[in-house]
Amino acid sequence: MKLPTAEDMRAYGHRLAGLLRPGDLVVLSGPLGAGKTTLVQGIAEGLKVRGPITSPTFVIARVHPSLRQGPPLVHVDAYRLGGDLEVDDLDLDASLDESVTVVEWGEGLVEGLAEDRLEIHIDREADGDIRVVTLRGVGPRWADTPSEPPER
Repeated sequence: MKLPTAEDMRAYGHRLAGLLRPGDLVVLSGPLGAGKTTLVQGIAEGLKVRGPITSPTFVIARVHPSLRQGPPLVHVDAYRLGGDLEVDDLDLDASLDESVTVVEWGEGLVEGLAEDRLEIHIDREADGDIRVVTLRGVGPRWADTPSEPPER
């Protein structure tokens, strides 16, 4: 899916939130500035959680409670983490079942948290403006993952 603007990325995240439920793990990857946090902002809007949603690079993880009795959003930035032991220290598995957990830079670090996960890779086209988003579902939960979330 090609997304030309930040607004398009947020709208895509908002639609994606319609697929998410408690216990879901979403792993985001892509280069710096690809739009990972922007996508999470759209997911947060769709889940109706308390914000603001900013990159948790320095605090590593933030929990955003639901404003409407839905699941909380656990937003993690694994960019500064050095490996599996530091991921274990975050104790993400303690809240995984009741939350939607989205991990930026989690590729190669958090896959062991859940058998089922949605992997989202964001790339930039050569001109730098258009983002290309690729979804990959892993496990039975995501066996029928659409290439694009439904309109909401």
